[in-house]
Amino acid sequence: MDRRTFVAHTGLAAGALWLPVAAASHRRDPGADRKSLADAALNAARQGGASYADVRISLYLTQSLGGRERAIQTVSGAESYGAGVRVLVGGAWGFAATADVTTDGLVGAARQAVAVARANAALQSEPVQLAPTRGYGEVTWRTPVRRDPFAMPVKEKAEYLVSVGDAALSAGASFVSFDLDQVSDQKYFASTDGSYIDQAFTRINPGFSVTVVDREKGFAERANLARPVAMGWEYLEGREQDGIVTPAGTLVWGASYDMVADARRAAADAKEKLSAKGVEAGTWDLVLDPSHLWLTIHESVGHPLELDRVLGYEANYAGTSFITLDKLKSRAFQYGSPLVNFVADRTQPGSLAAAGWDDDGIRTGQWHLVKDGVLVNLEAARDQAHILGLEAPQASSFAESWRDVAFQRMPNVSLQPGKGSLTPAQMVAGVERGILISGDGSYSIDQQRYNFQFGGQVFHEIRNGKVVGMLKDVAYQANTQAFWNKVTGICGKKDYRLGGSFYDGKGQPSQVSPVSHGCCTTRVDGVTVLNTARRTA
Repeated sequence: MDRRTFVAHTGLAAGALWLPVAAASHRRDPGADRKSLADAALNAARQGGASYADVRISLYLTQSLGGRERAIQTVSGAESYGAGVRVLVGGAWGFAATADVTTDGLVGAARQAVAVARANAALQSEPVQLAPTRGYGEVTWRTPVRRDPFAMPVKEKAEYLVSVGDAALSAGASFVSFDLDQVSDQKYFASTDGSYIDQAFTRINPGFSVTVVDREKGFAERANLARPVAMGWEYLEGREQDGIVTPAGTLVWGASYDMVADARRAAADAKEKLSAKGVEAGTWDLVLDPSHLWLTIHESVGHPLELDRVLGYEANYAGTSFITLDKLKSRAFQYGSPLVNFVADRTQPGSLAAAGWDDDGIRTGQWHLVKDGVLVNLEAARDQAHILGLEAPQASSFAESWRDVAFQRMPNVSLQPGKGSLTPAQMVAGVERGILISGDGSYSIDQQRYNFQFGGQVFHEIRNGKVVGMLKDVAYQANTQAFWNKVTGICGKKDYRLGGSFYDGKGQPSQVSPVSHGCCTTRVDGVTVLNTARRTA
């Protein structure tokens, strides 16, 4: 099985906690001879005329559990092991992959990649230009993990999920579903630059959805308010008191997560939604919790600042970008208000895109995309750096698996905290007529990442500096530049939290990548709010 079967769960008998021993993937040693295997491939590529070559050998493990109410229904595990060889011949890329991780297998893949590159070179109009980088020798990097989820008994994780369902039902939920995805990605990269990079990534993605049904009022739902992280099981060992209580009393989460407590609160929130009044459509000031704002950042900042979308090379998954190179070169394009600073960063602990080196063998770091509201940079991979006139390459390359070609992917893109110590409660106290939004919901965005609409999970009305009750049927509408230029307040660094996606899609054939977005509670004034329940002829 491979990672593309990750979401294909194996059905189990409902109503019983029966777990097959085979469901837990074992860790197979990728092999102590990876360096000699990589060298064989690199030497074969050189002999074939490659001016540059790299090899990725990876072992990718997944495990997923899911169920509903008080029963585990699905448990699955998957394992994928192989190698990909990429070469540059005659100014063109060539790539080949193999599941035969032997000397003969990798040498054969290298020769095939050379042949592909030669064929591509005949059609290439402009040679690939690689930004210079040094070789790092033999180096390692690991996701900091205190408790490896793959080393834990499946039964223990299943019992935890069942307790999540029980907590929701005991708190008044009519239905509840829950799931837990886990990833172990062991990746070995070697290149003709002289790098031999051994990295291991651990990621965890817990989730649930609670539904409350009332025969007279209908039904209401609320999903989890925590996001996936690059951590071990310790992420789920949080306590309820570790949660962050919003000014409206909603419990949201930061560096640790008590999923049981969140499920209990979710049932209470869903019950309150049944009696909430519909929002009055019009112009409102918004107070956006990080559990919500991360997705707006992802769609309206992360994607439109990918260089390949700017150039029109990439149009899958909601199109290209409203940004142009002229806007960047002018150093005058006001992406947001002077309070707005967006930073690309693959070094932040716990973030999904955190790494020591990217899949081009580039050392990770951080850089401003938007500084004091002004667009100053984009996201680019090593072979794109010359387009931006960069002296050093950015670490923005990622491949979903050993069988996939590495290309430019979004690093973590985060809104930096405000310079003061403003708290969410203080921010709410300054709002006369507004809406506090927590959690992410449905959204839409146009083909240039410009006009958008976002919903959420939980909405509370603010009147004269006080939270006065819950609202429902809320969505806000804006365009990217107008929205971020209406930012009038950002809370201090104590409120900073990560959101993110396990499965950010891009490319054709499609690949997914993990990415996080950090931010603090943020105020955006004068935004158009829609009532999503109202229909017009």
